[in-house]
Amino acid sequence: MAFDLQGHRGARGLAPENTLASFAKALEIGVTPLETDMAVTSDGVVVLSHDPLLNPDITRGIDGTWLKSKGPAINHLSHADLQCYDVGRIEPMSNYARLFPAQTPVDGARIPTLKQLFDLGEASGKQPRYNIETKLSPLTPHETPDPDTFARLAVDAVRSAEFTDRVTIQSFDWRTLLAVRRLAPDIATACLTMDTAEWSNLRGPDGQPSPWLAGVDAGRSGAPAPELAHVAGCTTWSPHWRNLDAAALALSHRLGLKVVPWTVNEAADIAALIDLGVDGLITDYPDRAIRVLAAKGIKLE
Repeated sequence: MAFDLQGHRGARGLAPENTLASFAKALEIGVTPLETDMAVTSDGVVVLSHDPLLNPDITRGIDGTWLKSKGPAINHLSHADLQCYDVGRIEPMSNYARLFPAQTPVDGARIPTLKQLFDLGEASGKQPRYNIETKLSPLTPHETPDPDTFARLAVDAVRSAEFTDRVTIQSFDWRTLLAVRRLAPDIATACLTMDTAEWSNLRGPDGQPSPWLAGVDAGRSGAPAPELAHVAGCTTWSPHWRNLDAAALALSHRLGLKVVPWTVNEAADIAALIDLGVDGLITDYPDRAIRVLAAKGIKLE
């Protein structure tokens, strides 16, 4: 099986995240799935944004100035209104800018639609696969469509493109993944997890089931993440790369799950995960990963 190299939000380390320029860069480098995040406008258009609310670190208004704070929510804007915002450059004084000094700006870039991404991929002649994430939270339901609506819109877009065999839908909010399984069992799903002191979608408050896991963890207190992902019907488990160890990887493979950790950027860490035996990885720097894979004699499909 070919190694599943995914460029995070296109190729975020090299081009503005979730823009057509970023996805074109990822295709140029040679990634397999194009990884991205979805939001939905007020008129039901599926667009590509990591943040349900416009992010002031990467967004300028119609007057060319940086937003002063988060918002408005994309779900509260029409697609036409959303096109007034420029997302082609990082605000140079932000902490975010210091994380990606090699990113090349593309002034004038707009938040694209999922259809535009599919069209870009097809125009490349490479017939890429796509890993698309429903971005929503059970803690802020007013910012996004409800899980069933979000899942339906994503499934409709995939079916319209006739890409059911080339798309994986992933999420930290497994409510949408279970909805996708009900609506379109022929579309693969990937269970995203993170479990750190700062944030976890695996642990609920005071030992209660997590609001992120759609009840999959009910009665399974302390169950390992791969087991929960398997119960949720996912074909891929995608943990934060620091949460992965040999035991969890082995359990995943026994359960028939692919393991594709996110988001690993340093060459030494990429090499260590490959040596551990992961099936793929998600990175902001697919160019670095390509070099590591080549040095190990591993080819992409």
